[in-house]
Amino acid sequence: MRVLVFIIFVFCLTSCDYFSFKRNKNQEKINTEVDTTSVDTPPSFEVCNSIIDKEEKTDCFRKTIHKEISTSLSKQSIQVKKSVNETIEVVIVIQADNKAILKSLKASDILLKQIPDIKEKVEKSIQELPKILAATKRGIPVTSEYTLPIKIQLEN
Repeated sequence: MRVLVFIIFVFCLTSCDYFSFKRNKNQEKINTEVDTTSVDTPPSFEVCNSIIDKEEKTDCFRKTIHKEISTSLSKQSIQVKKSVNETIEVVIVIQADNKAILKSLKASDILLKQIPDIKEKVEKSIQELPKILAATKRGIPVTSEYTLPIKIQLEN
Protein backbone atom coordinates (compact mmCIF):
# COMPACT_ATOMS: atom_id res chain seq x y z
CA MET A 1 0.00 0.00 0.00
CA ARG A 2 2.82 2.37 0.88
CA VAL A 3 4.50 1.61 -2.40
CA LEU A 4 1.31 2.47 -4.29
CA VAL A 5 0.93 5.80 -2.45
CA PHE A 6 4.61 6.56 -3.10
CA ILE A 7 4.23 5.83 -6.85
CA ILE A 8 1.11 8.03 -7.07
CA PHE A 9 2.92 10.79 -5.16
CA VAL A 10 5.94 10.64 -7.52
CA PHE A 11 3.65 10.56 -10.55
CA CYS A 12 1.80 13.68 -9.31
CA LEU A 13 5.05 15.57 -8.75
CA THR A 14 6.38 14.77 -12.19
CA SER A 15 3.10 15.45 -13.97
CA CYS A 16 2.96 19.08 -12.77
CA ASP A 17 4.55 20.13 -16.04
CA TYR A 18 1.33 19.19 -17.74
CA PHE A 19 -0.58 21.76 -15.72
CA SER A 20 0.17 25.28 -16.89
CA PHE A 21 -0.78 28.20 -14.72
CA LYS A 22 0.46 30.70 -17.29
CA ARG A 23 -1.80 32.43 -19.78
CA ASN A 24 -2.66 30.36 -22.79
CA LYS A 25 0.07 30.99 -25.38
CA ASN A 26 -2.42 30.84 -28.23
CA GLN A 27 -4.61 33.57 -26.77
CA GLU A 28 -4.47 36.79 -28.78
CA LYS A 29 -3.36 39.97 -27.09
CA ILE A 30 -6.01 42.66 -26.93
CA ASN A 31 -4.85 45.97 -28.36
CA THR A 32 -5.33 48.52 -25.59
CA GLU A 33 -3.24 51.29 -27.13
CA VAL A 34 -5.07 54.49 -27.92
CA ASP A 35 -4.23 56.30 -31.14
CA THR A 36 -3.63 59.86 -29.92
CA THR A 37 -3.03 61.27 -33.40
CA SER A 38 -6.66 61.06 -34.38
CA VAL A 39 -9.91 61.81 -32.64
CA ASP A 40 -13.38 60.36 -33.00
CA THR A 41 -15.02 63.79 -33.24
CA PRO A 42 -13.04 66.88 -34.29
CA PRO A 43 -13.35 70.19 -32.43
CA SER A 44 -16.45 72.07 -33.43
CA PHE A 45 -18.43 75.27 -33.12
CA GLU A 46 -22.12 75.18 -32.22
CA VAL A 47 -23.01 76.13 -35.82
CA CYS A 48 -21.28 72.90 -36.97
CA ASN A 49 -22.96 70.62 -34.42
CA SER A 50 -25.75 69.47 -36.72
CA ILE A 51 -23.23 68.04 -39.22
CA ILE A 52 -22.65 64.31 -38.78
CA ASP A 53 -19.94 63.57 -41.37
CA LYS A 54 -16.46 63.94 -39.82
CA GLU A 55 -14.89 65.54 -42.92
CA GLU A 56 -17.74 68.02 -43.38
CA LYS A 57 -17.62 68.89 -39.67
CA THR A 58 -13.85 69.48 -39.87
CA ASP A 59 -14.37 71.66 -42.95
CA CYS A 60 -17.09 73.65 -41.17
CA PHE A 61 -14.77 74.17 -38.18
CA ARG A 62 -11.90 75.28 -40.41
CA LYS A 63 -14.06 77.76 -42.34
CA THR A 64 -15.68 79.15 -39.20
CA ILE A 65 -12.41 79.66 -37.31
CA HIS A 66 -10.82 81.35 -40.36
CA LYS A 67 -13.82 83.64 -40.77
CA GLU A 68 -14.06 84.55 -37.08
CA ILE A 69 -10.36 85.32 -36.63
CA SER A 70 -10.18 87.26 -39.92
CA THR A 71 -13.21 89.33 -38.92
CA SER A 72 -11.76 90.04 -35.50
CA LEU A 73 -8.34 91.02 -36.87
CA SER A 74 -9.88 93.28 -39.50
CA LYS A 75 -11.72 95.21 -36.76
CA GLN A 76 -8.47 95.93 -34.93
CA SER A 77 -6.43 98.93 -35.99
CA ILE A 78 -3.04 97.90 -37.30
CA GLN A 79 -0.65 100.58 -38.55
CA VAL A 80 2.31 99.75 -40.80
CA LYS A 81 5.05 101.85 -42.36
CA LYS A 82 5.42 99.64 -45.44
CA SER A 83 2.94 97.43 -47.24
CA VAL A 84 2.75 93.92 -45.82
CA ASN A 85 1.75 90.78 -47.70
CA GLU A 86 2.74 87.73 -45.67
CA THR A 87 1.31 84.58 -44.17
CA ILE A 88 1.79 83.80 -40.50
CA GLU A 89 1.30 80.38 -38.92
CA VAL A 90 -0.70 80.24 -35.71
CA VAL A 91 -0.98 77.11 -33.57
CA ILE A 92 -4.12 77.06 -31.44
CA VAL A 93 -4.63 74.56 -28.61
CA ILE A 94 -8.25 73.61 -27.99
CA GLN A 95 -8.30 72.23 -24.48
CA ALA A 96 -10.59 69.51 -23.18
CA ASP A 97 -12.48 72.17 -21.16
CA ASN A 98 -13.43 73.97 -24.44
CA LYS A 99 -10.92 76.82 -24.05
CA ALA A 100 -8.82 77.95 -27.00
CA ILE A 101 -5.36 79.36 -26.38
CA LEU A 102 -2.54 80.53 -28.63
CA LYS A 103 0.37 78.09 -28.44
CA SER A 104 2.70 79.68 -30.95
CA LEU A 105 2.90 82.21 -33.74
CA LYS A 106 5.45 82.01 -36.55
CA ALA A 107 6.08 85.18 -38.51
CA SER A 108 8.99 86.73 -40.34
CA ASP A 109 11.25 89.20 -38.56
CA ILE A 110 10.15 91.92 -40.97
CA LEU A 111 6.50 91.42 -40.04
CA LEU A 112 7.32 91.34 -36.32
CA LYS A 113 9.16 94.68 -36.68
CA GLN A 114 6.26 96.19 -38.63
CA ILE A 115 3.59 94.87 -36.23
CA PRO A 116 5.29 94.20 -32.87
CA ASP A 117 1.98 93.50 -31.11
CA ILE A 118 0.71 90.96 -33.68
CA LYS A 119 0.79 88.17 -31.07
CA GLU A 120 -1.47 90.14 -28.70
CA LYS A 121 -3.86 90.95 -31.53
CA VAL A 122 -4.12 87.28 -32.53
CA GLU A 123 -4.59 86.26 -28.87
CA LYS A 124 -7.42 88.77 -28.58
CA SER A 125 -9.03 87.35 -31.73
CA ILE A 126 -8.81 83.83 -30.30
CA GLN A 127 -10.40 84.96 -27.04
CA GLU A 128 -13.29 86.49 -28.99
CA LEU A 129 -14.08 83.22 -30.79
CA PRO A 130 -17.54 81.78 -30.20
CA LYS A 131 -17.73 78.76 -27.91
CA ILE A 132 -15.61 75.89 -29.21
CA LEU A 133 -16.52 72.31 -28.38
CA ALA A 134 -13.43 70.16 -27.73
CA ALA A 135 -12.53 67.15 -29.82
CA THR A 136 -13.56 63.79 -28.37
CA LYS A 137 -11.89 60.40 -28.27
CA ARG A 138 -14.08 57.49 -27.16
CA GLY A 139 -16.64 59.98 -25.91
CA ILE A 140 -14.18 61.84 -23.68
CA PRO A 141 -13.18 65.48 -24.44
CA VAL A 142 -9.48 65.71 -25.33
CA THR A 143 -7.02 68.51 -26.01
CA SER A 144 -6.15 69.05 -29.66
CA GLU A 145 -4.05 71.43 -31.73
CA TYR A 146 -5.06 73.31 -34.83
CA THR A 147 -2.58 75.03 -37.13
CA LEU A 148 -4.04 78.06 -38.83
CA PRO A 149 -2.32 80.00 -41.62
CA ILE A 150 -3.34 83.66 -41.61
CA LYS A 151 -2.66 85.90 -44.59
CA ILE A 152 -1.72 89.44 -43.54
CA GLN A 153 -2.24 92.05 -46.29
CA LEU A 154 -1.89 95.66 -45.18
CA GLU A 155 -1.25 98.84 -47.09
CA ASN A 156 0.56 101.80 -45.54
